Amino acid sequence: MKRTMTLANKITLTRALLAIVMFFLMITENPWAVITASLIFGIAACTDWVDGRIARATKTSTPFGAIVDPFVDKILVGAAFFAFTDLHFLNVPVWAVFLIILRELMVSTLRVLAALNNKVLAAERWGKFKTTVQLIAIGIIFVIADIYLYVPLAKGALQDNLFFLNCFLEAFPYPITVIAAAVTCLSAITYLKNNWALLKESWSLPIKK
Repeated sequence: MKRTMTLANKITLTRALLAIVMFFLMITENPWAVITASLIFGIAACTDWVDGRIARATKTSTPFGAIVDPFVDKILVGAAFFAFTDLHFLNVPVWAVFLIILRELMVSTLRVLAALNNKVLAAERWGKFKTTVQLIAIGIIFVIADIYLYVPLAKGALQDNLFFLNCFLEAFPYPITVIAAAVTCLSAITYLKNNWALLKESWSLPIKK
C-alpha cells in the first residue's frame, strides 16, 4: 500500500527546519539577521498550533506526529534560548537555559521509554502550559533584542525613543528566562510523578521467587 506523509507532519518537519535556520541567523549577531530570525520564530511558533489543529480536524494524527511534534518544539525552544546566551547584551542566564534543556532531554527520554513499552506519552496540560510560557518568553526576548539592535540603525526622534525604551527593557531577559525555567522545572516534576511507574518498569527486572 502506497503511503504519503500527512500535511500535519510536513508542517512539523518544516518547523524543525525553520528552527535551524533561525539559530544560525541569530549567532551571526548581524542586526538584520537577528530581526529576520525573530520573524522566522514567529512563523515557526504559529505552526505549532497549526499542525495539531490540522491533525485533529482531518483525523490524521499519527504516532510519528505524537512523538516528533513535541520533540521539534524542544528544538525550537532550545535553539532560541541557546542562541540568546550568545547575544551577550541580553544577559540571558546560562544556568536557566541549562535547566530548560535538561528538562526537555528528560521528557524526551521518557517518550523513548514509553515507545519501547509500546506506549505513547501524550502531552499533558502542564507540558502545554510550559511550552506556551517558553514561546511567549522567547517572543518577548526577541522583541527586546530587535529593539537593541535596531537603535543604531534608526535616525532622529525614533532612535532617541528606541534608546530610552531599550534602557527600560534591557533588564527583562534575565527574569523572563528564570520564570520560563521555573515553569519548565515544575512541568518536569509533574511528568516524573505521572510516569514514575513507567520509569520503575524500565529500570528494573521482576523479582524471581
